Amino acid sequence: MSNSMEITRSKERQAATMGGGLAFLLGLLALVFAVWLLVGLSNFEAIAIVIIVFAVFALTGLYQLQPNEGAAITLFGSYQGTDRKTGLRWIWPWYGKKKISLRVRNVTSEQLKVNDKRGNPIEIAANVVWRISDTAQALFDVDDYASFVNIEIDTGLRDIAGHYAYDHAEDEEPTLRADAQVVADKLRTELQARLLLAGIEVDEARISHLAYAPEIAGAMLRRQQAEAILSARAKIVTGAVTMVESALNQLSERKIVALDDERKAAMVSNLLVVLCADREAQPVLNTGTLHG
Repeated sequence: MSNSMEITRSKERQAATMGGGLAFLLGLLALVFAVWLLVGLSNFEAIAIVIIVFAVFALTGLYQLQPNEGAAITLFGSYQGTDRKTGLRWIWPWYGKKKISLRVRNVTSEQLKVNDKRGNPIEIAANVVWRISDTAQALFDVDDYASFVNIEIDTGLRDIAGHYAYDHAEDEEPTLRADAQVVADKLRTELQARLLLAGIEVDEARISHLAYAPEIAGAMLRRQQAEAILSARAKIVTGAVTMVESALNQLSERKIVALDDERKAAMVSNLLVVLCADREAQPVLNTGTLHG
């Protein structure tokens, strides 16, 4: 029998805070009044001290939030909510305040050396755009959310690379090089699932660097060049055969010349040589007959 401990996940909620304008004004006026009492009326020192304590109390609870910034409010270590309202804010001084940026962040991972689906060593890196959607989870459910994001990006990249071949996949499967959008969507989904527990929203994820590892890059380049040459040759031969077939059909239909099978074979051979050759054909003038 295994013992499992249920982990309670944090969830962001709105904190009960106030605008800080009134508190700032009251605190400032209280300080001015207290100074006036101390300077002008020496008999009211005790009242002045009380007023100063009140002013400090009012001013200590002030804090400021910029656009796309939040503040997690805590009370003796207990999460009370998050304030996302911008400007000058105020809360009771005994509450703790921890600010956190809600801006969109852009991170490019380090280049990783991993194996693709076929076991070929490749270099891969990603560019990820992310932001904090739940401040409570980001602050209290992981130790360091920024470091957590970087580690999960590396882990997600390794997992994605193992699902796809770099190139030339079998059965029309997507590849890392030819299907960038498919891989990007898969990577974003993978990272979103991994970063959900930290309150992170992944807006975009794309492969920023992709290459064979140096030890096999030369061999793979020669392979790609050979495959490109074979593909080009195949297209040339297909086109040449079509042109020869058309030529023979037109000669036969127009009754320009009557060719037996042997002469057709010779004509086909000559045309294919002319159409498929890398160099310009050198015409040969035949003054005799085909059979010598």
